[in-house]
Amino acid sequence: MALTDILKEKILKAGSKQKLESITKYANHQSEDIRVTVAIALGMIPSYESGMALIPLLRDKSAMVRATACESAAAIRAKHCEEYIKKLAFTETDPNVKQVAMKAFESLKDKVA
Repeated sequence: MALTDILKEKILKAGSKQKLESITKYANHQSEDIRVTVAIALGMIPSYESGMALIPLLRDKSAMVRATACESAAAIRAKHCEEYIKKLAFTETDPNVKQVAMKAFESLKDKVA
């Protein structure tokens, strides 16, 4: 098993156990796969802090990371991420991210936190 796969497994396990600090330390990892996994794991923790940790990932250089962060923010109903997602929904140049952001934005704006 590759080191990246082991790390991804560790991050997802931390997400399932709601261990935010064990996840966020990898948010700036050089590997896009790791940052995507961080976004997924943060989407397992419905807390204000988890939503705050998603904000830098919503601005990540990787389209895949941004799209995953949108999905995770919507999944945990991170209302404080709404403005960032709205910006992606209306100004993003990557069509996949734009579509995912629009769906996440619709989901968040309809929910009352």
